[in-house]
Amino acid sequence: MKAIDKYLHTGEGYNPYLITDRWQVAKLNYLDGLGLDQIDKMEVHRKTDEVFILLSGTAVLIASTQADGKGSFETVKMQLGVTYNIPTGVWHNIAMAPDAQMIIVENNNTHLGDVAYTSLDDVARVVLKKQIEKEL
Repeated sequence: MKAIDKYLHTGEGYNPYLITDRWQVAKLNYLDGLGLDQIDKMEVHRKTDEVFILLSGTAVLIASTQADGKGSFETVKMQLGVTYNIPTGVWHNIAMAPDAQMIIVENNNTHLGDVAYTSLDDVARVVLKKQIEKEL
């Protein structure tokens, strides 16, 4: 009898690897476009909170209550092993250093149907970049 499953994702980007009938666990490793100075869009989920746990490296979690990014941004430099939650309906993204790795927990198959994206305009990108720099 095998009672312990083991999962490992060492490649770039997002990999949901444990999906049940209600929730999923994914690993996110650095991916070009998520760099500390590269954030140009936000995403939202309408049916799930999203939990983030930083395993290694440097990352800044970003949230905004407005889709166009013209509202204020809330940012936090993530600490290793701390659980962060983005509630349902909050626009968000993650700025990551190349050595960053994190675990994400959310409703099952969120990546397949419960995600919307919006691009940040030039002004919002500059504001966000400066705010991320302050967190570091």
